[in-house]
Amino acid sequence: MKDQKRIKTIKIREAIDRILAKMKDMEVSYSQELKQVHPIYKRSATNLIHYLALRTFNIDKLDEDLMRLGLPKISEFEGHIRHSILDLKHLINSLMGEFPEEPTPRSVSLIQSEKFIRKNTKLLFGYKSKKRKTRIMVTLPNTAADDLEFVRKLLRSGMNCARINCAHDEASIWLKMIENVKEARRLERNKCKITMDLGGPKLRTGPMTPGPKVVHIRPQRDDLGRVSTPAKLWIAPPDIPPPVNTDFQAFIPVDHILFSKIKTGNMIKFVDARGKNCRIVIDRKEGKGKWGVCSDSAYLETGTEMILHKKKQSGKTKHRVGELLPKEQFILLHTGDLLRLHKNAEPGENAKYDEDGKLLSIAHVSCSLPQIIDMVKEGEPIYFDDGKIEGIIKEVGPEELIIRIIQAKDRGSKLKADKGINLPLSDLRISGLTKKDRQDLRFVASHADTVNFSFVNSSADVEDLYSQLDDLNAHIGVILKIETQKGFENLPSILLTAMQSFPIGIMTARGDLAIETGWKNFATIQQEIMRLSTAAHIPNVWATQVLENLAKKGTPSRAEITDAALAQQAECVMLNKGYYIHKAVKMLDKILRRMQRFQRKSQLVLPRLEKADQLLVSHRPFDVN
Repeated sequence: MKDQKRIKTIKIREAIDRILAKMKDMEVSYSQELKQVHPIYKRSATNLIHYLALRTFNIDKLDEDLMRLGLPKISEFEGHIRHSILDLKHLINSLMGEFPEEPTPRSVSLIQSEKFIRKNTKLLFGYKSKKRKTRIMVTLPNTAADDLEFVRKLLRSGMNCARINCAHDEASIWLKMIENVKEARRLERNKCKITMDLGGPKLRTGPMTPGPKVVHIRPQRDDLGRVSTPAKLWIAPPDIPPPVNTDFQAFIPVDHILFSKIKTGNMIKFVDARGKNCRIVIDRKEGKGKWGVCSDSAYLETGTEMILHKKKQSGKTKHRVGELLPKEQFILLHTGDLLRLHKNAEPGENAKYDEDGKLLSIAHVSCSLPQIIDMVKEGEPIYFDDGKIEGIIKEVGPEELIIRIIQAKDRGSKLKADKGINLPLSDLRISGLTKKDRQDLRFVASHADTVNFSFVNSSADVEDLYSQLDDLNAHIGVILKIETQKGFENLPSILLTAMQSFPIGIMTARGDLAIETGWKNFATIQQEIMRLSTAAHIPNVWATQVLENLAKKGTPSRAEITDAALAQQAECVMLNKGYYIHKAVKMLDKILRRMQRFQRKSQLVLPRLEKADQLLVSHRPFDVN
């Protein structure tokens, strides 16, 4: 070996020795935490500590030097870090003609790390699909409570795990969903798991001042103003809601007497709020309601008289429109505006001006967790509605915050009720388990395979959950949702605490997390969570807005197809509900099956190209049906 190359190689070996020494030191420092983890995770927890030891060094230069020697990069060893570094050291010694006999400590090999992650994934999500390794989790709409065939179709499309969100519906609906999932998996001979989300401490805007009880019926028109698509209306008694995930313009409640007389083909005439004569044609029946179409632009109020004209004229029946929901109101905010966020439950409303345009009072709205007002400071950022509106806290008072809006649409952004609020730099001392969560956990522990734990910020939150599960004598899987800056920063200690029980998983809840950590930072943070999960051999769930356009509108965007392909790095991918959810599950199944030929975790896989020696490149052999 030439002198210069030998000197470089010696420096690499010295760097490796420093890394190995740090691993040993950290293993001793955290020996107590390692003793407390469940035996099934003992070696995985040790590997996590070793990986964190590696990350205390800047290894970019070391990786570069290794590649120049034709050796593998250390940064690719997450799941089997010490074992592979020791192998690497042995190779370097061989290059130098040295073969020292050193005792090799027992550590996780590449083959073992792959075995551990497969085992832990199976414990949490059950069996994989025949042709696909990555599991698919699907959020169930309440349609799943009443429609068994809907659930069976999801299973046939590729769903491995059914998710029920406790933030919506109630226990009776959840139970019907679960019963349908169990019956569907029996009929389909499928072992789909059931997971339930605890709502967590959701910080949202409060209610707005109710608007008028009126609906604006608006058919679609072409460029010449002619009706191209009539407005679609749901007509039913007040206690019969429209079908879930159905596009319609308005729900028109009518009393049971009138409804019993309405038949397909009948016409309902009325005079709207402007004195305009309008009509609705009954198109068809669905379930316990009926669909009507209207080609007139109309403003329909509560109490409007409706006259039913039957298909075969035999007289007229007069009734009145039932109680309509108040028109949803919003606050319109522009850059530079002030907004008052207050503790009391006073309904929100827009800013008020006098006849000369002079500001009388600024816009205001309450929040769902008023205690946060005592936890924030002046100058801290605040975001509304998934980051669409950005503000800075200008003043902090005992009962309210004054916020200066610094980012909104040019024509103003609409802030509605029940929209998310994020305070990424504030020290919010909010526990991961709310009072409702503790009540819901009783149901979850009795009926679900896994609980998804929202807004995990620290190891104390994990201990709180485990304490509740112990009180319920429940042993179910736990998926920890990382969706805050604090949760990300504390992830190593959260993992070590969670590994005291099994099975566990990590969900990268990308919606809130992207806002909390900053859009420009999120891509690297998501990858960091993946690396830490891999180092701990813990399955990761890639969640939030996967194939969102496809699930809700029926057509995917190019960006979300790429996102779904990258999701193959995770052990499970979560889809949200939508009218085209079956289509989205099928598409995701195909994408994941294809991508597993090209990617393994974060590492690229290079499958054989049959005609590369003929200067031809084709991926047709990797197409999936």
